[in-house]
Amino acid sequence: MISEEQQKVTVMLPKRLVEEATRSVGLGITPTIRKGLEAIVATEALKRLRLRRGKIRFSLNVDEMRRDRA
Repeated sequence: MISEEQQKVTVMLPKRLVEEATRSVGLGITPTIRKGLEAIVATEALKRLRLRRGKIRFSLNVDEMRRDRA
């Protein structure tokens, strides 16, 4: 794994939420929070992709591509 710059943060979280999340994921607090943040980033990226659906024009011709394979 490539070492990334780290940022130490202090947050106040509901104990029940932390316990439930760490139990669900089966990891400690730091990896659980990291996984949650990564999920947020992925979800937002998918939202942006969905907004672009049907708005990108391709100049590819499927029939030409099939002939090119032969």
